[in-house]
Amino acid sequence: MKDSRSKAHIIDADGHVRETDEEIIEYMSSGYRARRDAMLYFPLTPHHGWHRSIPANDFRQQDFRVPDWREWVSKLDEGGFELTVLYPTRFMHIGQIGNPPYAVELCRAYNDYLHDKFLIRDQRFRGMALLPLQEPPAAVKELRRAVNNYGMMGGILPAEGLPLPLGHRQYWPVFQEADKLGCTLSIHSCNSLRDNDRYLVPNEAATLTHVIPQMRQFTNIMFSGLMSKLKKLRLGFLEAGCGWVPFIMSKIEERLERVAPKERPILPSELLKRKQIYFQCGEEITTKRDVELLGDDCLLWASDFPHEATRTDMRKLVKEHFGRKDLSREAKKKIIYDNAKRFYAL
Repeated sequence: MKDSRSKAHIIDADGHVRETDEEIIEYMSSGYRARRDAMLYFPLTPHHGWHRSIPANDFRQQDFRVPDWREWVSKLDEGGFELTVLYPTRFMHIGQIGNPPYAVELCRAYNDYLHDKFLIRDQRFRGMALLPLQEPPAAVKELRRAVNNYGMMGGILPAEGLPLPLGHRQYWPVFQEADKLGCTLSIHSCNSLRDNDRYLVPNEAATLTHVIPQMRQFTNIMFSGLMSKLKKLRLGFLEAGCGWVPFIMSKIEERLERVAPKERPILPSELLKRKQIYFQCGEEITTKRDVELLGDDCLLWASDFPHEATRTDMRKLVKEHFGRKDLSREAKKKIIYDNAKRFYAL
């Protein structure tokens, strides 16, 4: 294993690999590989109708990148990152798979691919496991395998695509296993086929498809009572910013205050105090207000590389964060390092 670990105190809480169908199918079982041509005729995972690599009449070569581990290492060096935590791209749509055994196969194949192609290449790579929530017992087993065998930080839960919201009791065994393992679960935004008829233009879809599903999942989990029973689990909501959080938290707590104390689920504000919920923040103009309302122990910094084509200069990205005038030095340090270290138990 190559060890080029940086001494800098910067953790990228959400980076991405761009896995291809051709790569993943090599990790699928022989029955699938034997039908390679038929399998690759259609995308392995569904896509939504708004093509994210085609912005409004602006075709730029740098808008799409498929970095291998070597390019990722160069970006880690460029930004002085201590490490990055890697999430998928195409397979973020795993919740839209309707066939449970197929979802189980894809998740196992992706996790094997991530381990072989990235995690063993450089010690600064960390991974999050893809989980087939279509079959919760299999998701529990895969989470345990990925954490224990591959050293992954935890599991990914899709914000969109599944037929039931994530707080439904059907999925509780997955949360309970993560609590038992002491690992992390991340609800990561993606796009949904269900959104095709909701938006009229690509920019409208790009603005709302990440935020609205997170609000829905957060609200459902808070009302479900699930987190009242889990004392160690750290739950993250990624790639939707954090400006929505104070608003939705106030609405949830207003409702929960009407519930009898003995029946009331744990309040989101209490989970903040216990450092069990986290949110990825960007360069939003609301971040100063969010820190004032939420505190600075729950926010995570991320590069989102290679998805943000205009942000491939990691030095510039880091400089922008530390150059902010609206945040204290201590808050900036927590957001770019301390909180991620605690969230991922690094």
